[in-house]
Amino acid sequence: QVQLVESGGGLVQAGGSLRLSCAASGRTFSAYAMGWFRQAPGKEREHVASISVAGGSTYYKDSVKGRFTISRDDAKNTGYLQMNSLKPEDTAVYYCVQGTYAWKLLPSSWDYWGQGTQVTVSS
Repeated sequence: QVQLVESGGGLVQAGGSLRLSCAASGRTFSAYAMGWFRQAPGKEREHVASISVAGGSTYYKDSVKGRFTISRDDAKNTGYLQMNSLKPEDTAVYYCVQGTYAWKLLPSSWDYWGQGTQVTVSS
């Protein structure tokens, strides 16, 4: 059974940084794309970033380009989201996902989801 466990969320001031981690188990991590979605209160879940097998391709939501960096360490079965220059509008629950195609932006296209980690950015 696939399990994705996020960590690294918290409260940070605007302009600060956080690094989210996603520890995966249950199937061969290196064989699948992984990514991050987020959901703010009253809003739909949205794609933030995703990375293909072996990290060959990455995809980002326009509003996080240049501030967020997605990466993966297949030896550790772990994915990361480095978030810099955080803004209050980045406040949301962030979810780690695993699936087949990194370029898929719809939530329904991803097979497995973590429980989420809260990120709160104060102004």
